[in-house]
This record gives sequence, C-alpha cells and structure tokens, in this order.
Amino acid sequence: MTLLKNPKTLVAVFAHPDDEAFGPAGTLVKLAKKNDIYILCATRGEAGGDHQELAKIREKELLKSAAILGVREVYFLGFADGTLSNSIYHKLAEKIEEKIKILQPDTLLTFEPRGISGHIDHIVVSLVTTYVFNKLSVVNKLLYYCISDQERKLIKDYFIYFPPGYKKSEIDEIVDINDVWPTKLAAMMAHKTQRSDAEKILKIIKKLPKEEYFLVLEKG
Repeated sequence: MTLLKNPKTLVAVFAHPDDEAFGPAGTLVKLAKKNDIYILCATRGEAGGDHQELAKIREKELLKSAAILGVREVYFLGFADGTLSNSIYHKLAEKIEEKIKILQPDTLLTFEPRGISGHIDHIVVSLVTTYVFNKLSVVNKLLYYCISDQERKLIKDYFIYFPPGYKKSEIDEIVDINDVWPTKLAAMMAHKTQRSDAEKILKIIKKLPKEEYFLVLEKG
C-alpha cells in the first residue's frame, strides 16, 4: 500500500491514552520501522475516577504503549478528559499547530470525522486536526483512521449515536497488520486500566481480517 511507502515524519493526534493502541497501532508499528512517529494526546484520560491519580497512571500506560510501538515521543496537550468542545477549538488548534511547526511532519493521522464511535472528544480532535492540516503548508497528507462496516455490525451501541463503518469501496488505504499483530496486542495490554475495553474489542476484531483502514486527504 502507498501509505507505507517512502520515509516520512508522521504526527498522530488522539484524544485519550489508548486511542493509539485500540486504533491504528499496527500501522504505527509498521511506519515506525522506517519513519519518525510522534503522538499528540489532547487529554490524559482522567475522567471516571480519582482524576489526578488516574491521569498519572494513564499517562504512564500511553508512554509504555508508545515505546512498544516504536513511537519517538509523546506530547500531552493538557486538556481535561471530556471537556473538548467548540469553546476550546482554537486553544487545541494552537497547541497542535505549535508542535507541528517544531516536528515538521509531512503527514498527520487522526480519527475519521465522525470520531469512529461518535465520541465527542474524538470528533473534536478530528475536526481541529483537519483545520490545522488545511492551514499549514508543511503537511501534505492527512490519514483518517476508520473502521469497516463489517466491524461496525459486530459492535453494540454504547453511545447515543455510534456512526456506521465504511464500505471497502469508500476506504482509500488498507494496511495488512498480520505481521505486527502481537505488537498491537502488547500495546493494547499496556493500558491496564482499560483492560475490560481491550477484551471487548479483541472479541470483536478476532473475527475480522487483521487490517486497518484509512481515508486519505492529500494536497495538490
């Protein structure tokens, strides 16, 4: 696939720790073998418990997962979990833009515009990353991680609205991750606080091809 050709610097922008592992981990592993990969994480995933303590734990989990995947560095942008909304769009954009100007990637990766699951934090990160992509000339490709309609059919709704997956005909890039599957699993298991979610996801994806899917935007 063309996604994996030619050395690049790629910055992946996520909302929470574990988004990288439960999402495009296999692709990140493959790209990290020849490219410089960085992660920007908007929050520390602290909602749902003792916020300060959970933030510390989940930060360490992401750093461990990133090391497993071969990511060069992780940057936390400092927003509170669950607070991403239109009132902070420009603050988030400024922080993403600041890092991109330093790292000079030619490729960005984030969630597809509906946030995979309809999660508001995911949608905001996708929207703002797209805004920055269109604004900065240094970046010429944007990869939207998405799921297939086949996978979506196996998922029970857990938000008010969980969007449909994408048909194979709508997907621009399909990455075979068979050869890095054990590494993806290790990254998922690094997020011990999210073990129950990991187990649910694995029950679903074990029935599917070991592939990851992307919509691709390119300038010019």
